[in-house]
Amino acid sequence: MTDNEVVLRQRMSAHDAHYGGELVDGARILGLFGDVATELLIRRDGDEGLFRAYEDVEFLAPVYAGDYIEAKGRIVGEGRTSRKMEFSAFKVIEASRDPAEPSAARVLEAPLLVCRAVGTCVTPVDKQKGGVQ
Repeated sequence: MTDNEVVLRQRMSAHDAHYGGELVDGARILGLFGDVATELLIRRDGDEGLFRAYEDVEFLAPVYAGDYIEAKGRIVGEGRTSRKMEFSAFKVIEASRDPAEPSAARVLEAPLLVCRAVGTCVTPVDKQKGGVQ
């Protein structure tokens, strides 16, 4: 991992489930992307900055309470104050959906891409470490 890349792993809890069947709201994944973006900005600029906008968001597979999600992000472009970022979220451990085995889970052989997005964050010049201009 470099200052330009961040990886965060999080277990989705029953609290994260928003819909029937313990389905996790897609906004929870976007919240992980926000945490990744914040760390990227701190590493790059020494400041948390602000998330300005998403250009693109794709939800590709369901996420359930008990699943482990790995959220990744990297800076792919920079302006004077803007930082364009790409994000991806992968399910790496899947909780059992079998009522007979509620505590069972399995590590996926290959991580499953559940969401990807592109967004832009900004760090005001006066907040950037070293006064980057």
